[in-house]
Amino acid sequence: MPKAEIHPEWFPKSPVFFDGNLICYVGSTKPELNVDVWLKNHPFYTDSLTIIDTEGRVERFMKKYGLETPEN
Repeated sequence: MPKAEIHPEWFPKSPVFFDGNLICYVGSTKPELNVDVWLKNHPFYTDSLTIIDTEGRVERFMKKYGLETPEN
């Protein structure tokens, strides 16, 4: 028998939101979930070849090894 009051509260139908829109319901220990990436915007599922680069890492790598960037 599990010990009382040591387990987190379980929410069987927690809503999952992406960009303010309801995606689905899942069981969770949180009453509501917000996600940044899901299959509608993930490059693997959208066949997007866009490289997400927030700190110039790709450009530094390309410059370091003398490679052309995708824009060139």
